[in-house]
Amino acid sequence: MSATRRQLVILAAAAAAAVAPGLSFAQSKVKVAAVYTVPFEQQWVSRIHKALKAAEARGDIEYKASENVTNADYERVMREYATAGNQLIVGEAFAVEAAARKVAKDFPKTSFLLGSSGKPQAPNFSVFDNYIQEPAYLSGMVAGGMSKSGKIGMVGGFPIPEVNRLMNAFMAGAKEINPKAEFTVTFINSWFDPPKAKEAAFAMVDKGADVLYAERFGVSDAAKERKVLAIGNVIDTQPQYPDTVVASALWHMEPSIDRAIQLVKDGKFSAEDYGVYSTMKHKGASLAPLGTFEKKVPAAVVAKVKAREAEILAGKFTVVVDDNAPKSSAK
Repeated sequence: MSATRRQLVILAAAAAAAVAPGLSFAQSKVKVAAVYTVPFEQQWVSRIHKALKAAEARGDIEYKASENVTNADYERVMREYATAGNQLIVGEAFAVEAAARKVAKDFPKTSFLLGSSGKPQAPNFSVFDNYIQEPAYLSGMVAGGMSKSGKIGMVGGFPIPEVNRLMNAFMAGAKEINPKAEFTVTFINSWFDPPKAKEAAFAMVDKGADVLYAERFGVSDAAKERKVLAIGNVIDTQPQYPDTVVASALWHMEPSIDRAIQLVKDGKFSAEDYGVYSTMKHKGASLAPLGTFEKKVPAAVVAKVKAREAEILAGKFTVVVDDNAPKSSAK
């Protein structure tokens, strides 16, 4: 083979490699970093972390993350990740809103997707939240049908819109099944304090509650010890509490994360509200299977839940978004 022909073969091989998906795939990976103020296993953050780990496993992204970052340190960690060349930064900005938005302004070429109660900030700061009030309503229907005393205890983290809307939807669902249902509501003013949540739940059981809404970790432990029932939130903990957790409103962050990654990859990421991608229509939320309680929940209640679920998916029933702090109604 002549030298000229060898050169042509080499050039042809190089060109083929450049367009071969398998060979060029590594270069298409999006560099993603996440900053969390709580542990990876905390309910809310675990959903984001799970979706990003799935994208990493597929080979779509390079993923780095920091957990248990204090509010005072949040801005510094965000800046370090942005300076390091990460293309997409994910996290929760609820307690560090001003600082997070300032970082986004200082890095206009970096894409930011942050949990926030605020609006998107052009050109690169998108917001999201767990708009899972639809399955929360359905789980409330289950609770209303399972409570024999008609007294339901609810333990939440902080009375902010993100929590309030789920608790209000849950209460509305319970009252659809049992209009006389009464609720005791307590906020522990922490996102991760299982012992405190557990103590609050114990107090509710002592007052007659036989179903507990576990918005925070620790509540299901109390329910298990006192032999009452619990309704989960954001994640399905029935495998850990097979005789305690009846149903759960699940949050699936994959639709939001996958959308953001693709837009960054396409160079089309912009400031928008991702809230809609956490709804049941977009498969961002669902009611967990009844599992171990499939034959324990009254058939009539199951039928009503399934009918309501079908109406939600068909757009025939809308769960009201009520961001006001829920109040106790138990006497």
